[in-house]
Amino acid sequence: MLDAAAHDKLPAAPGVGYKPQHFAQITEDAGSVKWLEIHAENYMGDGGRPIAQLRHLSENFAMSVHGVGLSIGGEGPLDADHLARLKHLVSWLNPASFSEHLAWSTHDSHFYNDLLPLPYTDASLQRICTHIDQLQDTIGRRMLLENPSSYLAFAESTWSEPEFLAEISRRTGCGLLLDVNNVFVSATNLEFSPQGYIDAFPLDKVGEIHLGGHDEDEDDHGRPLLIDSHGREVVDPVWALLDYTLAQSGPKPVLIEWDNDVPDWPVLEAEAARAATALERVPA
Repeated sequence: MLDAAAHDKLPAAPGVGYKPQHFAQITEDAGSVKWLEIHAENYMGDGGRPIAQLRHLSENFAMSVHGVGLSIGGEGPLDADHLARLKHLVSWLNPASFSEHLAWSTHDSHFYNDLLPLPYTDASLQRICTHIDQLQDTIGRRMLLENPSSYLAFAESTWSEPEFLAEISRRTGCGLLLDVNNVFVSATNLEFSPQGYIDAFPLDKVGEIHLGGHDEDEDDHGRPLLIDSHGREVVDPVWALLDYTLAQSGPKPVLIEWDNDVPDWPVLEAEAARAATALERVPA
């Protein structure tokens, strides 16, 4: 009989974002991968092969559900139908973790296929906390909130991002998801120290760490512009920033995100193996 308690917490080990084309390889030999993440919106149906595969995987791996469409930072109320479908998913899957983004993607009845930034003000803080309280009450569990990748800063912001996230966590009791690649992208684009950001971040609230690839471009003035694409391997400076983070936080669950131009399983597993090596260097 399955020991459900063995999968009710993410291990301080590598995970990957699950893609159906990797189902056979994962079930045969997952290598360094010890847990899996899915995007909630891909599994809100009632049946079919995707749900059957997910049920099978959940018997062997701790699962993390990552939402991308709830629009936590939106000005309007959370979508009741979306919340109901999300509640149904987490009720039957019973994942070890659920997370969403510090971003917005809706306005009135329109949905935008992007995670859009927001100013860090007292008004947006209150709105986000209200939405998180509603979400956590609905799904009956603590969520993690992810730091965004940024391409601009708002003049009206009165909080730094780490302070803003820390205050949200304090008011709502939610945990945090630290995307180290997002930190590196934002630091390059907005010209601040990524190590300084990590120093200011409430690492004791972090339940997951994410890593992903980014693309390099230039802005209109010829300055570096990084795009959080999740379409390639993690670059060496981001691995170094992970080492810097883990040295302060201790071991954490570390996820490799690769959502576009998804490679064959050996390539993805090799990224997970590199995360395993980084974790092995950290004292427990």
